[in-house]
Amino acid sequence: MENISVLLVDDERGLCEMLTAVLKKEGFRYIRTAGTGREALQAVAESDIDVIVLDVMLPDEDGFEVCRKIRQITEAPVLFLTARDTDLDKLMGFGIGGDDYVTKPFNPLEVVARMKARLKYKMQQESARADHSRLPRLAPMDFGYFRVVLEAGELIVDGMHVECPAREWELLVYMCSHPNRIFSTRQLYEAVWREPYLGDEKTVVIHISRLRKKIEPEPGKPRFLVNVRGLGYKMVAPRKE
Repeated sequence: MENISVLLVDDERGLCEMLTAVLKKEGFRYIRTAGTGREALQAVAESDIDVIVLDVMLPDEDGFEVCRKIRQITEAPVLFLTARDTDLDKLMGFGIGGDDYVTKPFNPLEVVARMKARLKYKMQQESARADHSRLPRLAPMDFGYFRVVLEAGELIVDGMHVECPAREWELLVYMCSHPNRIFSTRQLYEAVWREPYLGDEKTVVIHISRLRKKIEPEPGKPRFLVNVRGLGYKMVAPRKE
């Protein structure tokens, strides 16, 4: 972690100092802090930041809006750190490009663990993209109403291209690759997020909900990405005529 650059964005000086001390003990050397959204954006524009911890309630600008602007500059993982813990807040955070959501009060070692997990996932993605040119061509996954075009990284729904954030794409591809197989929340989390499941099923549920809004003709009555009561979720393959 010596070469990883961290940006902590929070107007609570004591919190930033505490996290900085913990990060240094965990081997992080390059740590910047910002107390406002403006300072955060300036830091991202000036430096090559690898991971960002971002408070939602900043004195000058809403953290969600700051994240939107950050996403125009970098794809570095963003972990929201906030006292706002409603499902709506989490949905908004993931929807605008956030990678994780930690609520206050928190264990600083958990924040570090989540940061390391996000960085590991990012490195795995970069490695996979580097190897992509050596892979054989992959046929699209065709479910009739929607198609997953692996080669182009595209989701086509009812003939239209639909934007799909990275984590939703990973979940969609994983489930489409195993049609008609039931997965528990734990299995999906550990397979797609690639980290131990800590019991918070909301992360998976939120991403399932967002995918349904993209691929289902009637999200409230899913026919592809269905829930199997008491067991988990499965992607129903279209019947062959």
